Amino acid sequence: MKNNIVLAGFMGSGKTSVGIRLSYALKQTMIDTDKWIENRQKMSVSEIFEREGEEAFRKMETACLEELIRTCNNQIISLGGGLPVREENRKLLSRLGRVFYLKASPEAIYERIKNDTTRPLLQVDDPLKQIRMLLEAREDSYNACADVIIDVSGRTFDEIIEQIKDHLEEKGGIER
Repeated sequence: MKNNIVLAGFMGSGKTSVGIRLSYALKQTMIDTDKWIENRQKMSVSEIFEREGEEAFRKMETACLEELIRTCNNQIISLGGGLPVREENRKLLSRLGRVFYLKASPEAIYERIKNDTTRPLLQVDDPLKQIRMLLEAREDSYNACADVIIDVSGRTFDEIIEQIKDHLEEKGGIER
């Protein structure tokens, strides 16, 4: 297994925000898989979904993981929310690094992303209902790939980062 810190969770759970702050705290670079794919494809995730469909995007996520396993170590990797759903991806994640599942309630997620129009799966009449449905469908996948589960609902970024750092320290991943 590589020595990467991998942040998994539903959209709006704070993966990118925590990842950026953690990268500064640990002086490690951060990779966001959605941004990685956007840079490679030269279009946004929304455009990929619109032009090529969700299945094509999910295959791009798998290719991204395979590349990161080959090329990344000692980095922070923020995953797209749906990436762990594919069994193939969950197997790859176990090789990529220590996976932290940032678990949030549907209501907390809704509050964080209710005004965000860049999330293609939530452009529906009742986004909270959609969040609940998707989260329920993905929960087992998130739990299956997680080495550590952190409930982030109602917690500050500093509290979440401290919990990640404490876990890494216990496992010998960082020194303070």
